[in-house]
Amino acid sequence: MESNYEMIESLKTFPLLKRLPDKDLETLAAVMNEKSFSAGTEIIKEGEDGDEMFLLLEGTVDVLKTTLYGDSYITASLKHECHCSFGEMALIDQGKRSATIKAHTDCKTLTLNAAAFQKLCRENPNIGLELLMSITMTLVRNLRAENENLHIVYEALIEEIENN
Repeated sequence: MESNYEMIESLKTFPLLKRLPDKDLETLAAVMNEKSFSAGTEIIKEGEDGDEMFLLLEGTVDVLKTTLYGDSYITASLKHECHCSFGEMALIDQGKRSATIKAHTDCKTLTLNAAAFQKLCRENPNIGLELLMSITMTLVRNLRAENENLHIVYEALIEEIENN
């Protein structure tokens, strides 16, 4: 594990945490756990219940979706240099995972589980508010992008129907 100073400096690089001061990052770091995954390991499996969010410290992961026919395809690759997080929705609803996350290379992550997150929010409302706002902004941004994608697909479908 990194020193406390190195951990805080590392956490500062994540967009999800950029609004938190060092003191709050130190509090957050105390409730997070480090987990490592070998290349090829499924970190998250689509459709399974989830209760953890991950910050990618080292390595690359692939985001996979499953088709109606059971085939998987990569929708994105996330590299630690981009200071990516994944699994944020699980902190809010502990619901089914929306995608599979598979370690493309050996990876090191920091995790925050829902129970620790809820306790953190109760005991440190300012930290909780900032994290919830950051998670909400991420989810809203993703939802807007998906709405735009659906609009494009819908227009293409209508065009295809009208031309046949």
